[in-house]
Amino acid sequence: MPTESGSCSAARQAKQKRKSHSLSIRRTNSSEQERTGLPREMLEGQDSKLPSSVRSTLLELFGQIEREFENLYIENLELRREIDTLNERLAAEGQGIDGAELSKGQLKTKASHSTSQLSQKLKTTYKASTSKIVSSFKTTTSRAICQLVKEYIGHRDGIWDVSVARTQPVVLGTASADHTALLWSIETGKCLVKYSGHVGSVNSIKFHPSEQLALTASGDQTAHIWRYMVQLPVPQPIADTSQQISGEDEVEFSDKDEPDGDGDVSSDCPTIRVPLTSLKSHQGVVIAADWLVGGKQAVTASWDRTANLYDVETSELVHSLTGHDQELTHCCTHPNQRLVVTSSRDTTFRLWDFRDPSIHSVNVFQGHTDTVTSAVFTVGDNVVSGSDDRTVKVWDLKNMRSPIATIRTDSAINRINVCVGQKIIALPHDNRQVRLFDMSGVRLARLPRSNRQGHRRMVCCSAWSEDHPICNLFTCGFDRQAIGWNINIPALLQEK
Repeated sequence: MPTESGSCSAARQAKQKRKSHSLSIRRTNSSEQERTGLPREMLEGQDSKLPSSVRSTLLELFGQIEREFENLYIENLELRREIDTLNERLAAEGQGIDGAELSKGQLKTKASHSTSQLSQKLKTTYKASTSKIVSSFKTTTSRAICQLVKEYIGHRDGIWDVSVARTQPVVLGTASADHTALLWSIETGKCLVKYSGHVGSVNSIKFHPSEQLALTASGDQTAHIWRYMVQLPVPQPIADTSQQISGEDEVEFSDKDEPDGDGDVSSDCPTIRVPLTSLKSHQGVVIAADWLVGGKQAVTASWDRTANLYDVETSELVHSLTGHDQELTHCCTHPNQRLVVTSSRDTTFRLWDFRDPSIHSVNVFQGHTDTVTSAVFTVGDNVVSGSDDRTVKVWDLKNMRSPIATIRTDSAINRINVCVGQKIIALPHDNRQVRLFDMSGVRLARLPRSNRQGHRRMVCCSAWSEDHPICNLFTCGFDRQAIGWNINIPALLQEK
């Protein structure tokens, strides 16, 4: 019919216009440096009190904003042409359908409906482009503050826990579902020691406060204490990975993109197979363990719903801490006092006080609506808890009734860690993100993720190392790698 041929012709014209403008966009992007070169040179030639690095960053950011708005403008013109083409097509259809004319009211209603749809598409495009501009600005700023320094790849399965030694030499420890724990050189990323004494998943690792001892908890229902001796290799110059980051902040990954663990880098390093001490009293998976202040006692948390306190020298059970209604998920000790906090799937966490040798008291904290995945101590009398209910709560030990701050997120939270000196909380998420907050609940930054860096699967744990000159934050995940980050804390707090 004539109406159909006219409609097809209009559609082909619209397609050709879109193709033409698409080529125009590509050409615009390819020649952007030629158009922006002169203003940039003029700006660089002007007198300014700003440091050259700051000026260069500002110019780059404004250039990105200009390019985004230019693309938005071109898309706007293209959408307006599509609206005009649709209106022309509707007018032609209204005169030729079954040889009868549509009433003006019907034609107006149909055209209005289609125009409304395209108008909504136009609004969506505006919002998406604006969000992309803001995201690009935030990502660039985040990359300047949070930079990936080193990746630690060698485990054959997901990494549950990461920890940093508190004595010299300072090494990184990882605990993995592949039944091993590895010690790494922070500077070079080389595996220094492999511990293979467990016959189940190694769920946590913690270093002794004053000796070269490591404490690991395992799915084989035991916790092991083992001694290590390492010699750090000479560090090599570290490449600036921040310049290799793609502009895409969010990229989906498949399992085939994970680090290749088939090449076992730990096979060349010394292996420890027998523990110094084995702590055996639990009837279920030991999910976590930690040293009490002084290092003479250790506490373990288990899926048998109990936490046990042991004497390290004799391996004897000192206390069995009962009260949780479901499996325990984590335990943590205070750095300066004989206090222990245990978290559980029963939506609570408990504070155990061993400061008085003759009696230990317990306080129950209720406030979460799902599994409490971890609870950790901070400076003073505060505890920070994270949960599968997608919230983090900051508590005052003197007031258990309600938290003093609540952080709401978009994903379940795993083992959190607090930078004690600066009071910054690192939140590892199920959705592969790692976010930084202060103690009052203000979001400070998100660690950058792209198609070239960041975790590709669930992030299980984070750990701060405040005094290390190269990496001061470490994360690990079920993508079988640990990552060392350099967080510019002064700049981070200044951004706040």
